[in-house]
Amino acid sequence: MNNIAALLLLTLFLTSSIVDAAIADSSNCDEKCGVRCAQAFLKDRCLNYCGICCTECKCVPSGTYGNQDECPCYRDKTNSKGKLKCP
Repeated sequence: MNNIAALLLLTLFLTSSIVDAAIADSSNCDEKCGVRCAQAFLKDRCLNYCGICCTECKCVPSGTYGNQDECPCYRDKTNSKGKLKCP
């Protein structure tokens, strides 16, 4: 029984850290986008578009690339030419 409880607690902890990485409110978009755009070639452009997407979607995928399934709104947002808008 103790092993099951420990496993459940570990699962809860790991899940909450993943959700925390993706969910952002407008007050921490700068921080989340700073992480997302840390390795971008055009950092100013990345920060600009990430900020727009974060404000509209209320989330930013974790890491510097990929993981966009964490935030479907961010993943699916396109510009006027139909290309992906969010870095």
